[in-house]
Amino acid sequence: MYAWIFARLPGPLWVRVLITALLVAGVVLALMELVFPWAAQYSPLTRDVTLGSG
Repeated sequence: MYAWIFARLPGPLWVRVLITALLVAGVVLALMELVFPWAAQYSPLTRDVTLGSG
């Protein structure tokens, strides 16, 4: 699948590598800003846990 996407990108190799890096950065940004904060509210691992101090 990734080879198919890479083969369909325009330009020489360095342009395709640059476009691929921008696409990957965009996906990572979208995941960090939209998906992970939304999913964190449903995760049991994000609860605040405090230990007794005495």
